Amino acid sequence: MFTIEHEFDASVITLVDEGATALREDVIVQAFASQITFEQWDPRTDTVSKITLSPEQLRDLTAALNLPEGIYRSAPE
Repeated sequence: MFTIEHEFDASVITLVDEGATALREDVIVQAFASQITFEQWDPRTDTVSKITLSPEQLRDLTAALNLPEGIYRSAPE
């Protein structure tokens, strides 16, 4: 399950793990014009883990999920 909310300066997507086994904490994705952040609560360390990607990195990640093993370079826009 996931939710999408459009705020003033970002779109916020929350991914909820509804699997039958070993559920993970929710993942919150915030998409700004210049960066995309992923946040997830880590109960082992009692902190939020955060990763920040550029829009180009997100585009490459999305493409990589559908490509076979190899080395790729995306074409400049």
